[in-house]
Amino acid sequence: MLNKHLEEIGLSILSLVVFIGLRLIVRTLISRQVQLYDFHLARAVYVRKFFDFIFFGLLLVVNFFIWDFSFKSIFASFFAVAGVALFANWSLLSNVTASVILFFNYPIKIGSKVKIIDGNDSVMGKVKDLSFFSIQIEDESGNIVSYPNNLALQKGIVDLNPHKDEF
Repeated sequence: MLNKHLEEIGLSILSLVVFIGLRLIVRTLISRQVQLYDFHLARAVYVRKFFDFIFFGLLLVVNFFIWDFSFKSIFASFFAVAGVALFANWSLLSNVTASVILFFNYPIKIGSKVKIIDGNDSVMGKVKDLSFFSIQIEDESGNIVSYPNNLALQKGIVDLNPHKDEF
């Protein structure tokens, strides 16, 4: 019995070390992106919180299995409710996921002049804000257009800022 508890404690400590290690690696990658593309720090905070939440959830699940927590009925009920909630909020989750992808793959930042190519509904202007859910673009008329991240990811984004080091 004592050996089992020592093993559970050791695995719990190992899972915590892995959690902290993954968190440091991801924070380093995020900091590198911020410095490389001169992103606004608020944008980095969004992405850090997203990964912290995901890693913490995984840490809890792993420790539930390590400690042999009997949560069969709780587990089934949770996934039934979560399944309905996720289906109902699919666009919100896709916007958050798209925000993280945009952070790492598109070097646009607040103040960049961009064009999102969407046929007759194309949007061009200056980026005012980048959040978990949308890109706020001020068009030439001074109107603020809120473009969902998941749609921006599916469309072409043209960075209209001149880059000195290219060509």
